[in-house]
Amino acid sequence: MLSSSARLLRLLSLLSSRPSWTCAELAERMEVTDRTVRRDIARLRDLGYSVDSEAGPWGGYRLRAGSRVPPLILDDEEALAVAVGLREAALSDALGGDQAALSALLKLRQVLPRHIADRLGDLDDAFVRLPGTGGADGQQVRPGLLLELADACRQGRRARLSYTDGEGRATVREVDPYRLVHTGRRWYFVARDVNRAQWRTFRADRVDRLQPTAHPADVTDPPDPAQLVSRNIANGPYPLSATIRLPLPMSEALRLIPPTVGTHRPDGPDVTLVDIGGPDPAGLARYLLSLGTPLRILEPDSVRQALVRRALELAGENAGVAHAPRRGCTSTTRS
Repeated sequence: MLSSSARLLRLLSLLSSRPSWTCAELAERMEVTDRTVRRDIARLRDLGYSVDSEAGPWGGYRLRAGSRVPPLILDDEEALAVAVGLREAALSDALGGDQAALSALLKLRQVLPRHIADRLGDLDDAFVRLPGTGGADGQQVRPGLLLELADACRQGRRARLSYTDGEGRATVREVDPYRLVHTGRRWYFVARDVNRAQWRTFRADRVDRLQPTAHPADVTDPPDPAQLVSRNIANGPYPLSATIRLPLPMSEALRLIPPTVGTHRPDGPDVTLVDIGGPDPAGLARYLLSLGTPLRILEPDSVRQALVRRALELAGENAGVAHAPRRGCTSTTRS
C-alpha cells in the first residue's frame, strides 16, 4: 500500500493527465476507497492546489485550468526523504518503471540549492543496496537520522553511537562510520567498533543517537558492506553454521539460496560456496534437502551426518513401494 505522501503524488499525477476524473475512477486507479480519494483531494486543496469538483453521478474532479502549481519547498530532511524514495523506486521498479523515477530524481537535483545537492551526492556514495531482497516491513527510520549517519560516513570522523540492541540493552560505543546498506526491508549502519576492533552492522532503526568527534575514523581495509550485512542476517540469529559447495555459478546459487539466507562466495566459474545458519543439524539438513539440487557439505560433520541419516530414512521409506493400481482398472491373468 502506498504511503499518504506517495498517494498524494499519484493523485496529482492522475489529475494532471486528463481534464476530469470521477471519484470512482480515481479510487479504482489508486486502489483505495472513495472516502480516501475525497480526503486526499481535501489535503491537496490545503496544500494550495486548485481542484474543482462537480456534483452529480457524472460529476468529478479536475485541476482548475490555468492554475499554477504551488512551489515545492523542501528542507534538508525532506529533500533526503524524496531523493531516497525516488532512488528506491528506480531500483525496485516500485512505480512500474524506473525511467520516470530517475527522471524525477534528476529534475530534483537540478533545482535543489547547491549545498543540498552536494549532500545528496555524498549520500549516494554512502548508500549500498543489497540485491535479491524485497518487502517493506522494516521499522521506520526518521530521515534526519539517515542524513546524520550518511554524513558521518562521508566526513570520516569517529563517532559515539548510542544503540539499543534486540534485547533492549542500551549501550554507548565508539565507532568508525563506513556505509549505509539498504536490504529492501531495513537500513543497516556499517561501522568499525573501536573497542572491539571489529567491523559491525547496526540496525538504523535501533540507533538512538550518533555524535561525531574530532578524531579521524580508521577505515583501513574495510569489508564489503553488502556482504557483511548479508552474512550477519543469514547467520546472526542461529547457533549453528554450515558451509556447502554448490556446483553452480554465483548467479544461479543466489537464485537458489537468497543472500539473506546464506553468504555466497565463488570457488571458480561454476562452483559457489555458501555459509548457511540454522537452529540445529537436523533443521539444516531438512532445508538443504528441500533445495532439490546436488550439493556437498564441507563442514561441520554433524550437519553432514544429519543429512545422510535423513536421506537414508527417505530412501528406506520409499524402497520397494509398488505403484497401486488405478481406480477402475482390473487385473487379469492368462492361464
